[in-house]
Amino acid sequence: MLTVPFWKATAERGTKTFAQAMLALIGTGAVGITSLDWPQMLSVAATAVVVSVLTSVASGATDGNPSAINAETTDPAGKHAA
Repeated sequence: MLTVPFWKATAERGTKTFAQAMLALIGTGAVGITSLDWPQMLSVAATAVVVSVLTSVASGATDGNPSAINAETTDPAGKHAA
């Protein structure tokens, strides 16, 4: 869990989670982009990132892999394989 590949995979998951949360929040408002509550949306997306990272850490505690079902592996040589 204390490897660079683990944290790269975790960062990728967090980034994707942030983008997905923002897209979901933007997509639910039938208003213009200037009318959106950006601080609230960023807060919700940041909370989703924290949950994503904690999930990766909890999954990695057993075998050093951020995937709970080992859908991806992190090569000790630094290669990220799916």
